[in-house]
Amino acid sequence: MVELKTDTQIDAMREAGRVAADALAAVREHAAVGVSLLELDEVAHEVLRKAGAGSPFLGYRPSFAPTPFPAVLCVSVNDAIVHGIPTTYRLRDGDLVSADFGAELDGWAGDSAISFTVGRARPEDVRLVETAERALAAGIGAAVVGNRIGDIAHAIGTVCREAGYGIPQDFGGHGIGRRMHEDPGVPNEGRAGRGMVLRHGMALAIEPMVIGGGGDGYHEASDGWTLRTNDGSRAAHAEHSVAITEAGPRILTAR
Repeated sequence: MVELKTDTQIDAMREAGRVAADALAAVREHAAVGVSLLELDEVAHEVLRKAGAGSPFLGYRPSFAPTPFPAVLCVSVNDAIVHGIPTTYRLRDGDLVSADFGAELDGWAGDSAISFTVGRARPEDVRLVETAERALAAGIGAAVVGNRIGDIAHAIGTVCREAGYGIPQDFGGHGIGRRMHEDPGVPNEGRAGRGMVLRHGMALAIEPMVIGGGGDGYHEASDGWTLRTNDGSRAAHAEHSVAITEAGPRILTAR
């Protein structure tokens, strides 16, 4: 079931989205060679505390997970695509980092992700991140009243495939609102003109994921959470929570 939000409720979601955006900005600023992933999680947690917000990630346990997620931040490095658990691993020069974060405030959720490099960036990593961001922009551009979910999926998939990158199947965007994950699902590849019609008041988390090696294959790491590329190539992830409005898409997690 898809819940349509009122304009007032969308404003409230924007406040949750602002917290998510601030946390990711703080994580990016703090990330440097020698910093541990657990330290980045603590940086994000401190933003939640100061905002009086909660975490939809901490303790989250979907059907596929063997254990509840133990942190407020998903941080995935190099060949990790998404769902990386923060550990004592310390960032190294040239690492590619994807950080995914959610916030709950006054009963509403915000969800966003960024990818960035640490230290000296490899040109191929810069291109990978830029493509993920372009795919996100294309998906948001298609998120207009009267379009369909398939139009968003097609826009994302076209950018990723034309760049020669893989797209991990079975993982994509989702509805968002009172909970982090709501209906409908938002695939990262699909046919234009297909699927649910977009209406004013819908809110979606749009999140392209790209695999640098060009294949779509991935596997679950031994922690039961992290998804890694099968070919060992690097991956990037970008995400915004977006409201569908008559005035056009409204990005709720912009900073």
